[in-house]
Amino acid sequence: MCASYGLGGSLPLDLEPLSEPGSAALIDAWLEQRSGNAKITGKNARNLNPVITADASGERHVQLAWWWLWLDASGPVKFSAFNSRDDRLLRSWKRPFQHRAILPATWYVEKQGRFRLPSDEAFGIAALTSTVTLEDGSELISYSMVTRDAVGEAAEVWPRMPLVLPREMHDEWLDPERPGDAALVSEVQHASDGISRELTRR
Repeated sequence: MCASYGLGGSLPLDLEPLSEPGSAALIDAWLEQRSGNAKITGKNARNLNPVITADASGERHVQLAWWWLWLDASGPVKFSAFNSRDDRLLRSWKRPFQHRAILPATWYVEKQGRFRLPSDEAFGIAALTSTVTLEDGSELISYSMVTRDAVGEAAEVWPRMPLVLPREMHDEWLDPERPGDAALVSEVQHASDGISRELTRR
């Protein structure tokens, strides 16, 4: 169960579009406020972290989203919804699976171990999103991190790990025209295997 991940160590970030001026300003403000840490805070505590989404034209944007899935404006869902298993995306998560995002990270924590790529570069974690309209008319994006069976060094500490996507899969995952279906589940599971094995605990 991944309950903490974040950014740091390889700034400036080269993950599209984090280095673009508007995105960089948002990331800098978040880094200053949160010290680069995205942590589970419980369903009632405000918990906004950067996510990468794509609009209808495929252009990527960085926005802040709540790490605990909301399905309507009444608040976060009652069950634990900060992580979503890749093998249940078509059962428990079918609706949010149609609205996907990428979580920018340079590390994640599992059992007090901090996992990174060998050169500390940024990577993208698959996420599901839901956007709701609040009472004041504003919109709130919420998300759930997708997890997979742990492989490589990560499997030594916990049976699950974040589903990290290689960069060549980012466009496919974010494509709003691509349905969340069994084919996409299979593609990302296989594509994630190599980069997941590169993550090491340091």
